[in-house]
Amino acid sequence: MEVELAETKAQLSSKDRDLQAKDVEIVELKRRLNEQIDKCESLEIDLEAEKVKAATAEEARAVSTAALNVAQTNYSEAQGIVDTLVSEAKWMRSRGVVLVANSILNAGELDRAVAALTDAARAVGHRGRYLECANHVEEMLGQEFDAIHCSVTEQADAALARAENSYDNLTLPVMDLVVEALKKDDWCQCLKAILDPPVTVELSDEEPAGDDGGNGDDDGNDDDGDDDGDQHNELE
Repeated sequence: MEVELAETKAQLSSKDRDLQAKDVEIVELKRRLNEQIDKCESLEIDLEAEKVKAATAEEARAVSTAALNVAQTNYSEAQGIVDTLVSEAKWMRSRGVVLVANSILNAGELDRAVAALTDAARAVGHRGRYLECANHVEEMLGQEFDAIHCSVTEQADAALARAENSYDNLTLPVMDLVVEALKKDDWCQCLKAILDPPVTVELSDEEPAGDDGGNGDDDGNDDDGDDDGDQHNELE
């Protein structure tokens, strides 16, 4: 009986040790589990942070893409403006300046002002030379020479002054148009319309707008027949 009791105690003692070992193992497993839970939570936090970084990077990429598109659009617009300016400057150097100068030189208002100034200056010169000659005659003959017969009146100087004033204050309609055109954004096109308009060909009433191919072919066949006949007669 005592032996059985001792064995039972020994078994109980062994089981207690096993239980204690299991408890220690359970504690260790709980510790490891808690560590894994902490790691998982840390990984979840890191994952959320990476998601935020990815979202921020995607947003930044979208902003950069939009900015790049705007920059490309602005560059295209700027390039178009530069190309237009280069083309307009080239036209201005090659034709614009010459056309403006010709428009001024060929203006009827300038022709009339120059003609009036020339006539007035010629009249003043004529009267001056006439009076100078009359003065020489008076000195030679010793008597007063009547200058009333001069074809140019004493009003010639006043007429010359008026002609000079008109010339100095001359305004040309074409220059007014040019000045107004230069104030506009599309100044080059405006100048071209004023100084270098496109040439249009007007058809007369007798000239057909299109060529009637059928009649032309018929006439050509008739003419060819006549010519062949004439050539045949000449050969005979």
